[in-house]
Amino acid sequence: MEGLGMGVLGCADIAWRRTIPAMAAGGARLVAVASRSEDKARRFAGRFACQAVRGYERLLERPDVAAVYIPLPNALHARWTEAALLAGKHVLVEKSFTADTATARRLTELAAARGLLLMENFAFLHHSQHATARRLVLEGAIGTPRQITADFAIPPGTLSALRYRAGLGGGALLENGTYTVRAARLFLGPDPVVAGGMLWRDAADGVDLGGGVLLHDARGVTAHCSFGFAHMYRCAYSVWGSAGRLTLEWAFTPPPAARPVLTLERQDHREEHVLSADDQFANMVRRFVEDTQRPETHRGHAADIERQARLLDAVSVSARIISPATPEDRPWPPSPSCPAPLPATSIRPSPSPAS
Repeated sequence: MEGLGMGVLGCADIAWRRTIPAMAAGGARLVAVASRSEDKARRFAGRFACQAVRGYERLLERPDVAAVYIPLPNALHARWTEAALLAGKHVLVEKSFTADTATARRLTELAAARGLLLMENFAFLHHSQHATARRLVLEGAIGTPRQITADFAIPPGTLSALRYRAGLGGGALLENGTYTVRAARLFLGPDPVVAGGMLWRDAADGVDLGGGVLLHDARGVTAHCSFGFAHMYRCAYSVWGSAGRLTLEWAFTPPPAARPVLTLERQDHREEHVLSADDQFANMVRRFVEDTQRPETHRGHAADIERQARLLDAVSVSARIISPATPEDRPWPPSPSCPAPLPATSIRPSPSPAS
């Protein structure tokens, strides 16, 4: 059977919904899924017609697995990436890979020493809408870039969600903020600097529920990145220039069939460009599969991993931490004092510009 033989360490939701379904389209062949729970592994194996393996070590021992995908909680990424590299496997690891600069460098060096690809899974980067946005900016569609804003936040979830567990590497910075920082890097210079930041951290469990960070590059272009778990859903970025503004409203999580809208605003002019649908996960898997056979690309992936880890590390170290004084002050769950939502019958659409 053709295709790069891949194994999956862990039965995460992102693997079930997006990454594994994209493997065949991206040129990979799913061999096995491993879990500490045999029942979970069998559930995945039943849906995706692969082998169920109990225990991550056993999957790494398989000679028919050339590469592994690691969607485990953030705190386990480094441990199992190292184990996979030592077992001779190429590694695709979920973001955030790490916010520890030294760990990132150690593992990229290990991958290089063994001639293996280590790639962090920022699937959104592989959607064609971002190439279109960058091309327009480079062509001067908004003049000279001055400022970037990037936002990714989601409504509150359940207490059992892994993103609320500090011991497993949860928190808004590593879950959502990492997208916004990575998006800002598309338009800033290669090594932006953290000018300041704030994390809203729950004093009880040590998890940051939201925050923001200000970056800048050597030209003085700034990026304001906002993120959190206690917001109306939003995943967008804008590039504001001397002559206009470019915005992508569905920047990070568009489904394969969605046609994103790119907006260009100038002085008295507004354009909406409906872009082509694209499957960012299939594109990402295809890139991973191709680059396992192209050693000359490995250094670029390593540099991306190290730059991202260095930025997240700097945010973690330098950000001002704000903790709610009382449970009622927490942004999550909603406080009883929050106003009730308006009844649907009282909500009226805004008049259109033509009315």
